[in-house]
Amino acid sequence: MPQRLPTLVFDGNCDICRYWVAYWQGLTIGRVVFRPYQEAAADFPMISPEKFHDAIQLIEPDGQVYSGAGATFRLLRNAPGRAIWWWCYTHLPGFAALSECAYAYLSRRRDLLNRLTRLLWGPALQAERYTLVSWIFLRLFGAIYVAAFASLGVQILGLSGHAGIAPFHDYLQVARQVLGNSAYRYLPTLFWLNSSDAALVDGTVVGVVLGLLVVVDRWTRPALIGLFVLYLSYVYAGQGFMSFQWDTLLLEVGFLAIFVTGGSRVVVWLYRWLVFRYVFLAGIVKLLSGDPTWHNLTALEYHFWTQPLPTPLAWYAAQLPDWLLMAGTAAALAIELGSVFLIFLPRRLRAAAAWCVLLLQSLIVLTGNYNFFNLLTMLLCVFLFDDAALRRVVPDWLKSRALVRAPVPGRTATVIAAALAIIVLPIGLNRIWQTLTRSDLPMLATLTQAAAPFFIVNSYGLFAVMTVARPEVLIEGSDDGENWHEYVFRYKPGPLSRRALWNIPHQPRLDWQMWFAALGSLRENPWIESLMLRLLEGSPAVLGLFDSNPFANGPPRYVRAQLYDYRFADRRTHSATGQWWVRRLEGMYFPQVSLADFKPVRNELISPPDSDQR
Repeated sequence: MPQRLPTLVFDGNCDICRYWVAYWQGLTIGRVVFRPYQEAAADFPMISPEKFHDAIQLIEPDGQVYSGAGATFRLLRNAPGRAIWWWCYTHLPGFAALSECAYAYLSRRRDLLNRLTRLLWGPALQAERYTLVSWIFLRLFGAIYVAAFASLGVQILGLSGHAGIAPFHDYLQVARQVLGNSAYRYLPTLFWLNSSDAALVDGTVVGVVLGLLVVVDRWTRPALIGLFVLYLSYVYAGQGFMSFQWDTLLLEVGFLAIFVTGGSRVVVWLYRWLVFRYVFLAGIVKLLSGDPTWHNLTALEYHFWTQPLPTPLAWYAAQLPDWLLMAGTAAALAIELGSVFLIFLPRRLRAAAAWCVLLLQSLIVLTGNYNFFNLLTMLLCVFLFDDAALRRVVPDWLKSRALVRAPVPGRTATVIAAALAIIVLPIGLNRIWQTLTRSDLPMLATLTQAAAPFFIVNSYGLFAVMTVARPEVLIEGSDDGENWHEYVFRYKPGPLSRRALWNIPHQPRLDWQMWFAALGSLRENPWIESLMLRLLEGSPAVLGLFDSNPFANGPPRYVRAQLYDYRFADRRTHSATGQWWVRRLEGMYFPQVSLADFKPVRNELISPPDSDQR
């Protein structure tokens, strides 16, 4: 009978041959016939027994025969999503020659190949599937969106409302005056249509609802599109209060999530590329900065008490012996600069990279309040596993639901994902190049700039320079200029006897900005003037950002801000006094002012666009 399907003939007595054939059978799903040469050789007399023994042979229905590495890559044309390997074999200079050399070398050392294969992939190599991975990722990612919008909803009026610190309506007016029609391109936000207080609040409610739709797996793709557009709008609405790396990371992850719903494996690889860029850049900026605390491994001796918002466990971490803190610093750098390269290697090594990143992020979550940032990073690590790994820990009912709701990947999804990769990969390379050289790769500057307003491919790298002191700005009000009362923030250090608090996944944006303000001057933080003005006016929206209002009967006549140096109390001081912090007055940060001091400049307090990616 005529041959209707390609036939792969292999050595049936070879363990490693049977290992890989079982894997290929799972990939090709009936598109290729697999036969041991011990029983198939008679059907193909044009191939000598020696050739069957030395290498696998792929016989096409038209009689064309491919051998060795060529047979392997030709075979993969019949495996969905893997035809790229045959293209590389036939088009990339040197690829075929190197592949055949490697195949010939390993075929003569099958015991070595057998040991390496089982070490890297395990006792049984299964076709990697990402149905369960993608489904679980989207459900948890929807929950992160819910947390992000809920957190923003209780702050947005105090930050960007008409009586907030940086009114977004005024900001848009200035942008339109300065940029003209280009403002719509540089500031892509839905709030051009309506920037009222009601619209700012209602948008966060819509964001929570859309996030819940993703969680319960209803209208997932439209919900993800809406979430991305809406959060992008708030990144601009929040101005300097939303210019942080977790905001841009959420946008980049959210943009790729839209395409996860198509089921293409290409998107899985784009997420791995994102994890690599994010973790690698986090490590490389520390070395490029020249900061001595990273080079001499003393960074953790300062980090726990100088970071913006420590957790209650940070005080205990700061008491650890110096040798252990140095070892922790070295381990962090090793994970960010070393283990991250395992992401591109086979299953077991890739899983090792995932566990390294998960361990590092877990320790950060325990000692520092970084809202949803570390949770999102940990969630991204799910793409370093596959369905086979998750099946061991996921309940059966959840696996069944994921399989029922999973999309069937088609050619259209693959084409769209490939087009996405053509945009995302080169911009990502350029972002790494920018960090390393402060310049752009040839021909990529324009593409990078065109995508920049949408934050779909970003630069990352926190704590490039470790802060070795903790200045804190404390704001005070007075009715008579003599007796002063402190405005206590919700989460940042203030009262010495109040221990650090938990706020994950909430992001108290004013508390964070006050940390940055203390590190710089008043000239570098002009929004502080607007904050002081709102306190003198008694703005309910702004007062809602604080833990308490010391002037419940009406706003004070005067406000000022003083600069203190804060440190964790040592064990002896904490035991004797109950204080978690000690502080020393450094001087005045913002001089005493009243409402009369602001009237002549009230219309000049709008901050310019802030593009700082913290």
